[in-house]
Amino acid sequence: MSKIVVLGAGISGHTAAAHLRRKLPKKHEVVVVSPSEYYHWVPSNIWVGIGKMRVDQVRFKLPPLYKRWGIQFVQAKALELHPEGGSNGEKSFVTVEYTDPERKGQKVNIDYDYLVNATGPKLNFEATEGLGPGRFTWSVCTYDHAAETWEALKECFERMKKGERLTLLFGTGHPGATCQGAAFEYALNVAWEIKRMNLLDRAEMVWLTNEYELGDFGMGGAFIKRGGYVTPTKVFSESVLAEYGIRWIKRAGVTKVEKGLVHYETLEGSQLTQRFDFAMLIPAFSGVGMKAYNRSGEDISSTLFAPSGFMKVDADYSGKPFEEWGTEDWPEIYRNPAYPNHFASGIAFAPPHPISKPMKSPSGLSITPAPPRTGMPSGVTGKIIALNLADMIINGRTELRHKASMGRMGAACIVSAGYGLTRGQAATMTVFPIVPDWEKYPQWGRDLSYTVGEIGLAGHWIKLLLHYLFLHKAKGYPFWWLLPE
Repeated sequence: MSKIVVLGAGISGHTAAAHLRRKLPKKHEVVVVSPSEYYHWVPSNIWVGIGKMRVDQVRFKLPPLYKRWGIQFVQAKALELHPEGGSNGEKSFVTVEYTDPERKGQKVNIDYDYLVNATGPKLNFEATEGLGPGRFTWSVCTYDHAAETWEALKECFERMKKGERLTLLFGTGHPGATCQGAAFEYALNVAWEIKRMNLLDRAEMVWLTNEYELGDFGMGGAFIKRGGYVTPTKVFSESVLAEYGIRWIKRAGVTKVEKGLVHYETLEGSQLTQRFDFAMLIPAFSGVGMKAYNRSGEDISSTLFAPSGFMKVDADYSGKPFEEWGTEDWPEIYRNPAYPNHFASGIAFAPPHPISKPMKSPSGLSITPAPPRTGMPSGVTGKIIALNLADMIINGRTELRHKASMGRMGAACIVSAGYGLTRGQAATMTVFPIVPDWEKYPQWGRDLSYTVGEIGLAGHWIKLLLHYLFLHKAKGYPFWWLLPE
């Protein structure tokens, strides 16, 4: 009998646990450890943040579902990994701290045969002074943050209705932040609401980003086929922002936030500021801070984790120059080379290098988006890890056949604005592969047959449909496994 512990119950961890339980005989244990009792469909936070959805429309409680599936659920935060077990001969174990109200603060060790690290990121607001909820800016990274952000935005709308002219700021709050797409979508939704309320003359909207060009999105931008023409995502993104009356500041790394004022440095070396009345800025991401120890109690965190805190997997971390990297340097099975019973999926795995070309200001400040791993890549990597583990446990396979390199994986992104069946539109973009393959596609870096973009109401319908489809899938409703990741 094998015991698999999955750390995290987000898109990646929940997907891994679901497929493990579906594939493995009941005699094998599947344990999910997560600080929250809720599954949370993150892409719909945008609608919570503009008051179009309630928090309970984007989340549901996991314990009843896991009980039905036969998965053990532990509401706790993972603190330490002991991949070699203890000095008394115990097998591998993870030290966790309970977060549920009845046992909060208590620590316990959970043993395992295999571990899937799907914790997602730490929202590293502290990396930028003054950034984040409770300080001077807002966030839509969690459902709680999104709900608080809506309350703050609602106050701004009321002030604007009374005649005040306000500056609303959106974008990235750190020189190395990723997830530009979420901030971009939120900006468009706020702009849509302002236009709907006829308040455009009372709003200055600003997009502030660490991207070298708009539409970079941490993946080096893309060339997309649109209306029979090949268009760079730079033009695509600029045209969308212009349509919504949002001006932009690019190549900017936010270094400090004060009340109503953002300080940023540009790639050219200028130290500038931007005032605001409301700001929603995405933070930097880092690993959640787990440590690792060997059987003797020595710290081996650097063996399992990169300096960022994300887990090392089957990627090339040699640090060669950016120009020498290729798609073959990206992981395929998401397995730690030093401890092969450890896997990492979604945002929890350490990328080998940026996808966007690294850039530094004259002062040495790195202003470069980190690689995105949210959404489809998170679900896909969670699933292939589960399929490989099932093969290993049931069939004794040593060579893992399920692979999903981001250099051979496509992704779709739907940036919506508005809400409802008749009002709204979305910019829909697909890319293949996520990591450009300049050897296979020397002209564009990607296959333009699958790298396309369109804008319209149909894309908005798809966004709404996906909200319900993916919650259907996550809740384990009939034939959930037939829906793609």
